[in-house]
Amino acid sequence: MKKNFVHQWLFIAFLSLVNKTHGQQTPLPSERQLAWQSQETTAFLHFTVNTFTDKEWGDGTESPSIFNPEKLDARQWIKALKEAGFKMAIITAKHHDGFCLWPSGYTEHSVKNSPWKNGKGDVVKEVADACREYGIRFGFYLSPWDMHEVTYGTSAYNRYYRNQLMELLTHYGKVSEVWFDGAKGENAKSMEYEFESYWAMVRKYQPEAVIFSDIGPDVRWVGNEKGIAGETCWSTITTDSMEIGAADTKYLNTGDPVGKYWIPAETDVSIRKGWFWHQNENDSVRSPQNLVNLYYQSVGRNSMLLLNIPPNNKGLLEEQDIRSIKAFRVILNQTFRTNLSKGKVLPSLTDGQLKTYTQITPDKPLLIDLKNNITFDRVMLQEHIMNGQQIENGRMEYWDRGTWKDLASFTTIGYKKLIRTPIITTSRVRLYLNGIRGRSSQLSEIGFYKASPDE
Repeated sequence: MKKNFVHQWLFIAFLSLVNKTHGQQTPLPSERQLAWQSQETTAFLHFTVNTFTDKEWGDGTESPSIFNPEKLDARQWIKALKEAGFKMAIITAKHHDGFCLWPSGYTEHSVKNSPWKNGKGDVVKEVADACREYGIRFGFYLSPWDMHEVTYGTSAYNRYYRNQLMELLTHYGKVSEVWFDGAKGENAKSMEYEFESYWAMVRKYQPEAVIFSDIGPDVRWVGNEKGIAGETCWSTITTDSMEIGAADTKYLNTGDPVGKYWIPAETDVSIRKGWFWHQNENDSVRSPQNLVNLYYQSVGRNSMLLLNIPPNNKGLLEEQDIRSIKAFRVILNQTFRTNLSKGKVLPSLTDGQLKTYTQITPDKPLLIDLKNNITFDRVMLQEHIMNGQQIENGRMEYWDRGTWKDLASFTTIGYKKLIRTPIITTSRVRLYLNGIRGRSSQLSEIGFYKASPDE
């Protein structure tokens, strides 16, 4: 991909800023990346003219007159997300059709020309305000592809896009994540998105926000929209020769143990078959148990779960969706409420703090003496990722009537590894960390849990 000198310089500068290694060979996470991953579950809100045309993708010819969510209540959306344990909401401020959910000063194709609130409404503002009210973080997606804008496909479009990005970055308070993708129309094959200049604006006006794209610079795509991170999932990749929209999805899914940059994976998936609301999908919403399984396959594999919950054409979340996400959180809370090893192992491993840790070397397993028998079928491991991701693989054994028996084997840990095991009753467990990139690893947390009967 050709870039002028200024853009090349910006790209290198920002990757260097995001992925400082402080003189070490291992890439380290930034404070904003650590804060982002600790959220574990965030929500996407796909909402635009498609919600009223029953389409997944618009084509830019839709009239603003069709956008009229007469009962729109962003507080209902965010309240439901808050009660279901979600820590951030990301609104599709503009999708590929180009319709803007805020009254942009750079196009007439927006809510200001819709009948909703007589053209005086602003969906982005209502979502941002509700996020502040309920104490969750706010983010937005601004599609680079715009099927309506007449400058799209020409170099002038980048200026148009930056103008709209500026509006969103400066008019709605604190932004915690800005979501980009590389989607591009056939009429724009010769046009290049000036991503580095977009990212520079985010850094300038919202320095605490993480930037998502297929390849970062802060957060990468997991490589699929199924909600499944790799069983092996490194937070590090090398992006030097990669392009947004054309990256190797298998590589994104697993990461790279010798990757140059710390760019953890975000696992996006929808609660419905589609990304936008369709009435005929009201009876096919993912069950709470399905969502719990997605949690194990995303958060439990060193990733972030980004679950899409689309508002309907009235401007409300459907009750089916709300019931499902709330029951999902109840199940997780029941399963992970009580760490059965707390008070029985080193305090640094059960204090809930990633900043504390225990050193483990390959030649000496960690013996976990639980004093008395406990019964569990879930194990949680967390690595001290502030010093990088080092653990390549490991295994566990449990003590059973005078002998050690295999419990489970695993690959990467990273921020969190969740392991589902058969129901085990034992008083002792041995943890081996055999594959370590370095002389020792730093384990921050360990937990043994009994799954909720509703799982």
